[in-house]
Amino acid sequence: MTVSRVLLALAIALCLYTYAGYPALLKVLSMVKRRRSSRIASSKPLPRISIVLPVYNEANVIAATLERLLAVDYPADRRQILVVSDASTDGTDEIVAGFADRGVELLRQPRRAGKTAAENASRRHLTGEIIVNTDASVGIDATAIKHLIAEFADPTVGVASAHDVSVSSLDARANSGEGAYVGLEMGIRALETEVSGIVGASGCLYAIRADLHMHPIPDGLSRDFASALTAREHGWRAVSVPRALCYVPRSASLKQEYRRKVRTMTRGIATLAHKRALLNPFRYGAFAWMLFSHKVCRWIVPWALVGILGVMAAWAFTSVWAAGLLVAGAVLVVPGLMAWLRPGAVSMPRLLALPGYVVAGNVAALHAWVRVLTGRHAPVWEPTRREAPAPQ
Repeated sequence: MTVSRVLLALAIALCLYTYAGYPALLKVLSMVKRRRSSRIASSKPLPRISIVLPVYNEANVIAATLERLLAVDYPADRRQILVVSDASTDGTDEIVAGFADRGVELLRQPRRAGKTAAENASRRHLTGEIIVNTDASVGIDATAIKHLIAEFADPTVGVASAHDVSVSSLDARANSGEGAYVGLEMGIRALETEVSGIVGASGCLYAIRADLHMHPIPDGLSRDFASALTAREHGWRAVSVPRALCYVPRSASLKQEYRRKVRTMTRGIATLAHKRALLNPFRYGAFAWMLFSHKVCRWIVPWALVGILGVMAAWAFTSVWAAGLLVAGAVLVVPGLMAWLRPGAVSMPRLLALPGYVVAGNVAALHAWVRVLTGRHAPVWEPTRREAPAPQ
């Protein structure tokens, strides 16, 4: 009983530290170490940028996406738009080719190899001083790219990441639990920026200095996560930019979100393993602590939850309160899981959808760990199919 109590206390402590203690410590440090902006006003022309858009079978949305990119507030003569097709088969390439007279370039991959492979292939075609990476399914605020580029006036900044805003899908079945998680993540990134710098960029929209972008990233890893790590390896910071708004439609269902999380976490774990030297606090100081707290702790929380569940289940045979807690947890979680298993069957209030989202996310993390530990690669990139609304 004593051993089980110790294990239970450690597991609960890990969960509390990851989602409450770490943000609280960041808040305290941000108040002590608040950075003054080193950006300076300049009359120099805006730097030339290259906007990279990897796509796979996005025929339904690619035209609208390109129209939004072409309307972004950035001089047309100072930007390149390159669409990299991951061997699309649904007519996406033909639609993109129709924008050639408006300056949109198309690079088609001969075989499907995934998002990172597509981004790697694009590097020799890029002409910008700063590379902007984005997705086909998101809505970019008209001024977002300018806000990202402005950060590079700070000579310590190597990567600038957008502020994701979770918006309701046009599909009534949209997963409302996702929005709360995105809000928590953006809050933590804002605090990390104040303290030292974020540990991973938003895959939906981020900008990176061209020299950094040219560093090779293996095709099986996550380039957006690796971008912040590569920046730190070379003495730069990655920052979150609150005014660079990127509108991210929520997944239509937890089932869809589950598949995305398994893929991204499998790649994330592999990416950190590849860049594990950054976890050395003697070399990277506070950044190593932040990387461990933000990423590693989150990835091991599911194992702690399994331990908590196991201890409580064992105690339930002899303890009324343990049995009661298990029943209460089931009552709280089941409605959210129902919405996951039967999307659209039940209209789920936000507070009831969140527990289901949390459970699905933790099960996805366990699934990702199983893939990594058994030597299985992440599933091939399948873009999350969501209709991108126009920014409000």
